[in-house]
Amino acid sequence: MPQLRVLIVEDEPNIVESLTFLLEREGLDVHAQSNGAAALASIQTLEPALVILDVMLPNRSGFDILRDIRALPSPPRVLMLTAKGQARDRQMATEIGVDLFMTKPFSNTEIVGSILALLNDG
Repeated sequence: MPQLRVLIVEDEPNIVESLTFLLEREGLDVHAQSNGAAALASIQTLEPALVILDVMLPNRSGFDILRDIRALPSPPRVLMLTAKGQARDRQMATEIGVDLFMTKPFSNTEIVGSILALLNDG
């Protein structure tokens, strides 16, 4: 069985480091980008099964990146993370086509369980 690839698009190094550790421990192939401008190129090159996407990023918003992802021929699953849990952000992400929307801070158990469920569901 091929190793599932996950791309983390997040500008907070501590979150990237923590998620990378947790997901590699689950046997996933983890890559990261810290800004919106490089995210889509990495998605097209790496073809991840899942993208973990922050809403607020340098250069481009997570919502813009999500729109680009949904326009791809074979888009990956997307889990969006935000420090702002406003209902309008959740609604916008849902309308664009997010698979799961989570607010920060999150528990390690919750996010790993959610990621594994998304990967096993796809």
